[in-house]
Amino acid sequence: MAEKRNIFLIGPMGAGKSTIGRHLAQMLHLDFYDSDQEIESRSGADISWVFDIEGEEGFRVREARVINDLTEKQGIVLATGGGSVISKEVRNRLSARGIVVYLETTIDKQVARTQRDKRRPLLQVDEPRGVLEKLAGERNPLYEEVADLVVRTDDQSAKVVANEIIERLGF
Repeated sequence: MAEKRNIFLIGPMGAGKSTIGRHLAQMLHLDFYDSDQEIESRSGADISWVFDIEGEEGFRVREARVINDLTEKQGIVLATGGGSVISKEVRNRLSARGIVVYLETTIDKQVARTQRDKRRPLLQVDEPRGVLEKLAGERNPLYEEVADLVVRTDDQSAKVVANEIIERLGF
């Protein structure tokens, strides 16, 4: 039997990685993982708490470890955290171990999709748009560098985006 392929979803907060990832996994009969949920499960604490106690640096160490473990699996869809691509090591693992799909979205959509979400430590500030713009400037080139496929998620449902990914990958 052919080796099952992995699909790794990258992109900013609010791009729809988790929602689209669940649809993709269901449609392709693959296992779905979310690196943030896996970190919470392994640490027994939510992401905000990990950030508060260990800072972003400590969180990124945990994130790299989780992504390393998950990308060693076969036949999975993985939704990564928006900042996971900061690590060259993580980018290399994603590239080497599966198909990397960059879910691209606008700052406006990110603001709309994340404004009521209290589970995003980097956005618990007075002006989240400014944070999102700064992160986009830092991270978008990294998403583009590592992506095998770029898909815009702005005005489509998660299911439509999942179908587009499947079509474009020829699955």
